[in-house]
Amino acid sequence: MDLTQLTNWITSIDGLVWQPFAMPLVLVIVGGLLTVMTGFVQIRRFPAALRTVMKGAFQKSVPGSKTITPFQALSTALASTVGNGNIGGVATAILIGGPGAVFWMWVCATVGMATKYAEAVLGVHYRVTRENGDLASGPMYYITRGLGNSGLGRALAWMFAFFGVATALFGTGNMAQSNTVARTFVEAVRVTTGTVVDSWIPGLLITIAVGLVLLGGIKRIAQVAEKLVPSMIVLYVVASVSFIIINVDQIPHVFGLIFSSAFSPSAAAGGFVGATVAGSIAAGVSRGVLSNEAGLGSAPIAHGIADVKHPAEQGVVGVFEVFIDTIVVCSMTAFVILSSGMWMDPAYQSASGDLTAAAMSTTIPFATIIVAICSFLFGFSTLIGWCYYGEKCFEYIFGSAYTKIYRIVFTLLIMVGAVASVPLVWAIGTLLNGFMAFPNLIGLFMLLGVVKKITKDYFEGDGTKYSIDHPNTGARIGN
Repeated sequence: MDLTQLTNWITSIDGLVWQPFAMPLVLVIVGGLLTVMTGFVQIRRFPAALRTVMKGAFQKSVPGSKTITPFQALSTALASTVGNGNIGGVATAILIGGPGAVFWMWVCATVGMATKYAEAVLGVHYRVTRENGDLASGPMYYITRGLGNSGLGRALAWMFAFFGVATALFGTGNMAQSNTVARTFVEAVRVTTGTVVDSWIPGLLITIAVGLVLLGGIKRIAQVAEKLVPSMIVLYVVASVSFIIINVDQIPHVFGLIFSSAFSPSAAAGGFVGATVAGSIAAGVSRGVLSNEAGLGSAPIAHGIADVKHPAEQGVVGVFEVFIDTIVVCSMTAFVILSSGMWMDPAYQSASGDLTAAAMSTTIPFATIIVAICSFLFGFSTLIGWCYYGEKCFEYIFGSAYTKIYRIVFTLLIMVGAVASVPLVWAIGTLLNGFMAFPNLIGLFMLLGVVKKITKDYFEGDGTKYSIDHPNTGARIGN
């Protein structure tokens, strides 16, 4: 089987997983139920989310503590979510599903805020202390502990951990990131100097940079993310807002294009092959989950070890995370691409981040360089965040004795992703996302009552009844 056949085979399976009545429907149902059970937390409690984030930005970590600050947890989670899914993922969603894919990304994010809230709440509520004294969190723990360590709970937890490792090594947490970094770098060099460079050159640079940071563990990752994430988001947002201001007259056209294409097939034009409504839903939801990770189960691995007194405190931080990632950053990318018209250019029909760079350069001089820098920073932050996520899943299955081997393999695969084809790495990425999300969504569905109870205690009570007993250590977390 050659690479073309492999790509077609994986793409076919990916299409089945992300057809409207498969994973997208499950995500919307679970997210909708969580929205109702939490009293529309993403709307009613958004001001609380904003206040919590602003307050946490000035909180300092305690030396020697096994926890990280709520803002560091947000930064670590944003480091993995605000990545090249926001640059390359949005581009591929539009190329595959048409402008309507953006609408379905918004739908995914709207219910996804409640899903991410629940994931963070359960992550804190069911976190454990491992044998080495470190806190550990994530779906593998809240599924087993929440379901009473039943056979079903153990099977779902192991399934999540297995696909978590696979996604971190081969999926959107690794190879898709380095691939987009390489392509935007190559595009920037081509446009500014007229020189064509090989993808392995930027691939080697990002591989070395990530490898140096991974030696430091979660504390080092959190410290880097805390400083890097705000600056990289500001850089990209400033460039995007500048583009939008200059092309403000295009806003009505872009919104009209998005909404009209969401419910009717996109007509083929230029190099664009056209998209069905089903294809639009599949592309939008799959790339939305890829970008904001709501329902995927990755973020609670970081949110769950935050230094908070009540799970809902970190839950509202998760709401803010999805808002920033999709409603703000992804929407800006979509506007840039759609208003430029470059998404219909035949030369970019197999593109990812290089389409975003080309689109922005139609208005802003040296935009390819700006996007290349942002792509590098986004990819760098996502890679270090996802290495941590995969490592925690790896530890759940194999213990902590072989984590160095995992980090070595993770680092080497960064280079592989840089030189692979765009369709292959994104098909693998979204397919593995679906497999990873499935056991997590089942766990969230079965723990709806727990999320409702914790939410009610925090927002309608005084929060003093909350506490957690850890049977493996006897330690207490909470009031």
